[in-house]
Amino acid sequence: MAKAGLSVLSVLGLTASIMLTGCFGPPAPSPSTSSAAPSTTTAPTPSATASPSAAPTSTAATTTPATTAAAPGTTAAAPPSSAPASPTATQEPSPTGLPEQVGPLTIYYVAVDDNGVSGPKIGCGDSLVATTTGPVRFTDQVGPSVGTLLANKSRDVGMSGLINALYQSNLTYVAGELDGSTITIWLTGQFMLGGVCDIPRAKAQLEYTAMAASGATSAQVFVNGRPIDEVLSLK
Repeated sequence: MAKAGLSVLSVLGLTASIMLTGCFGPPAPSPSTSSAAPSTTTAPTPSATASPSAAPTSTAATTTPATTAAAPGTTAAAPPSSAPASPTATQEPSPTGLPEQVGPLTIYYVAVDDNGVSGPKIGCGDSLVATTTGPVRFTDQVGPSVGTLLANKSRDVGMSGLINALYQSNLTYVAGELDGSTITIWLTGQFMLGGVCDIPRAKAQLEYTAMAASGATSAQVFVNGRPIDEVLSLK
């Protein structure tokens, strides 16, 4: 009986030992899924950290500092439509001279054989007589005055008894220039005169008409670029 009791105790003790060993043995390894989870959690961390650094880059691209800096440059390099106009286009100097006026023109004709009674004595004992036109609008009076004289194709000046020695001539006023007290006028065309006495008459009509228009005290006349005395000497 005593051996049988010991055998039972021995079996119970061995069983208890095995059970304790099973409870307090080394821990079982962690499942592979448990170790992968931290790896998955850690992986996004650098990506999350990189996002803030990428954000400024995106912001810089949106604000575009280069565009802001280019604005002054754009103002300086204005397009041709807003650039200052060239002095030879929109800032061309205004013509100089007298303001526009309205008034009569003074035209000189000839009183034949008057011998200087009615005006300055010229040529073959004739006189020059000043006549006036109706009101005319002008700025430079020389051109309109000489032009009016040359445009008159009548020998007789109304009922005044005056004559026009230039009525047959084909002359055109080109330009005039006042230099001090001398007025110079340029004409083109040809003289057609009625005789020797018409030479001083035609010259005096042109000179006195130009002087009256400009306020000069002497006159020079050029026809086709040549002095009038040279041209009329051939008549």
